[in-house]
Amino acid sequence: MNFLHMTESNFSLKKIEISVSEAEKRTGRNAMNMQETYTAYLIETRSVEHSDGQSVLTDSLWRRYSEFELLRNYLLVYYPHIVVPPLPEKRAEFVWHKLSADNMDPDFVERRRIGLENFLLRLASHPILCRDKIFYLFLTQEGNWKETVNETGFQLKADSRLKALNATFRVKNPDKRFIELKHYSDELQSVISHLLRVRARVADRLYGVYKVHGNYGRVFSEWSAIEKEMGDGLQSAGHHMDVYASSIDDILEDEEHYADQLKEYLFYAEALRAVCRKHELMQYDLEMAAQDLASKKQQCEELATGTVRTFSLKGMTTKLFGQETPEQREARIKMLEEQIKEGEQQLKSKNLEGREFVKNAWADIERFKEQKNHDLKEALISYAVMQISMCKKGIQVWTNAKECFSKM
Repeated sequence: MNFLHMTESNFSLKKIEISVSEAEKRTGRNAMNMQETYTAYLIETRSVEHSDGQSVLTDSLWRRYSEFELLRNYLLVYYPHIVVPPLPEKRAEFVWHKLSADNMDPDFVERRRIGLENFLLRLASHPILCRDKIFYLFLTQEGNWKETVNETGFQLKADSRLKALNATFRVKNPDKRFIELKHYSDELQSVISHLLRVRARVADRLYGVYKVHGNYGRVFSEWSAIEKEMGDGLQSAGHHMDVYASSIDDILEDEEHYADQLKEYLFYAEALRAVCRKHELMQYDLEMAAQDLASKKQQCEELATGTVRTFSLKGMTTKLFGQETPEQREARIKMLEEQIKEGEQQLKSKNLEGREFVKNAWADIERFKEQKNHDLKEALISYAVMQISMCKKGIQVWTNAKECFSKM
């Protein structure tokens, strides 16, 4: 639960408390009019400060995962310089063999509920995203929200994948900082992926080790049945082993929450790359504009001097059909001069836009780095503390078993 600082027209600054408090399985019709089963999530918001000093009741509405996706896609388009927080996974990844990969599994749905709440709190704590009107309406307007988002026309403003790919391979002067950031995001994703795979393998082994202790419990119990003096001690020791064996289920379920914290930064890597791709596109557009301007200046110079320095279709046409009249040449020179003037303004505008993007992007990247360092440090420390606690419980079980054996 967190506070969202929101400014709306005709409203003073107020604080809103946000939570995703519940998940509910539902059945309905999709866009193809086919029946489907999905999960809806209850978002609750409560104003904790109000301009007139009166208390406000909690507002609530239901959202599907696809609506969270729509919100994030909108934010990616309208805030390309921001490392937009990722959504939790739609389907379970990096799971150990006893954990269900079914996206309707209650445990998975609960973890995703927590992840969706965390997503909203990330947006609420961001100094820019928290003030977005569409985000505010996502929290407060249940009906027609999708129509409101689509009316922004954000889909038309989204860069095509083909254009982004073209920019990646054709940009001539990429910014080294963004190249390094792109490489870092790739490496971060790779490292966290390996870490999650190792953790899943350890969980599998640990589950087996704990569960096999249940065999101790069974054997001690059977043994106690044939012993008089030793029976009670063996029976008690067997009970401790049974408790130890059954404790792993809750332990590994708790571990999944730490795994989810790592997964968030696995997905953050793609958010970093999205900022890099946008910069590549802007740099590519800038270079194309500069190239087009240089070409027009050259054409204008050739017309003015009557010399052709490079092969051109116009030059071939002149040779085949004769020279232009002075009036025609003057008209073309005038048209080119107007295009050059317009091109210079466009180039200046793109340069300013590019510098502003870099400035804003790096400010947000620095903010993200601080957040990342803090969060991953806390997650790793918490994971280590959990492992220590687990080991201490194991020591306690065997200490208890030792006491049972000593009383025989």
